[in-house]
Amino acid sequence: MTEHTKPSVKPARPFFSSGPCAKPPGYSPEKLATASLGRSHRAKIGKTRLQLCIDLMREVLQLPDTHRIGIVPGSDTGAFEMAMWTMLGARPVTTMAWESFGEGWVTDAVKQLKIDPTVIRADYGQLPDLGQVDWSNDVLFTWNGTTSGVRVPNADWIAEDRAGLSFADATSAVFAYDIDWSKIDVATFSWQKVLGGEGGHGVLILGPRAVERLESYTPAWPLPKVFRLVSKGKLSEGIFKGETINTPSMLAVEDAIFALEWAKSLGGLNGLKARSDANAAALDKLVQERDWLGHLATDEASRSKTSVCLTVEGANADFIKQFAALLEKEGAAYDVAGYRDAPAGLRIWCGATVETADIEALGPWLDWAYATVKAG
Repeated sequence: MTEHTKPSVKPARPFFSSGPCAKPPGYSPEKLATASLGRSHRAKIGKTRLQLCIDLMREVLQLPDTHRIGIVPGSDTGAFEMAMWTMLGARPVTTMAWESFGEGWVTDAVKQLKIDPTVIRADYGQLPDLGQVDWSNDVLFTWNGTTSGVRVPNADWIAEDRAGLSFADATSAVFAYDIDWSKIDVATFSWQKVLGGEGGHGVLILGPRAVERLESYTPAWPLPKVFRLVSKGKLSEGIFKGETINTPSMLAVEDAIFALEWAKSLGGLNGLKARSDANAAALDKLVQERDWLGHLATDEASRSKTSVCLTVEGANADFIKQFAALLEKEGAAYDVAGYRDAPAGLRIWCGATVETADIEALGPWLDWAYATVKAG
């Protein structure tokens, strides 16, 4: 490759991965509370810290008291599959897919649960016609497609008088957008996205209609222990009060508490949204200034403000691999290649834990990497 002049200023924190994402600014492991480590999660100190984590999530998300929050195994995937396995089968099902994780839920419904759902798809970068959804069905969708950079604009398309349940995989959406919780019966996410937390733990949010389903319906298939939310026909309320189904990592819990307290110091949800919005605007400015860069999601109304996916003129998978490797080698940007199943391109995380100044500093490095690979 031809060596081109390198920019003189690097992003101070070159962490642009879309999961696990950048830690909150000012983070260090030494700042975590550690009194709960080495103790039983069922001891008073463990339960207290787990409950604090749940309370902080409720406060920052502005989640109403009508909805319960539980910490469950298996990251967002575990939380969403727990919801599918315990609640689907009572009504017809519609699954929606405009990126790889949505396709994963389609696969679960079709091949694993064998419930023959209605499947509504759109290509990467596109959003299907949301008006075609039949809300007499249970409906599964991804609020913000991490691998496609496409999101639903809002919850207006979800029927208030729906007979079915709404299941939202919201892992790249919570803490970045306003969510009308009255429209959401089930939501899932994991700490390693917008909070920059650690992986392995999922969060399950249940509205009252989801609880009613759990207490009135028994699925036809067997449920593994880690999926069981009901005991003797009643919701296991302890799960939503810090009594986890299996042993959690208290270190990961303390890490999440640190991030949530950082979020509170910014003004909570509004502060997080403002940071994400500023980052997305800064990246969009870089795109507009370069004729070789574009947005995979061309419709701004449905374009993600967290996992922003970009097209690169003339690029194939090998080009992007070299492009990302150059930036990583220089310590200018880590993990910016697009998702393996998505069209070849870049993916830049713009969630709240990223600094806008680092997005701005990224621009000249993108130019350098593009010119270097193109000349190679």
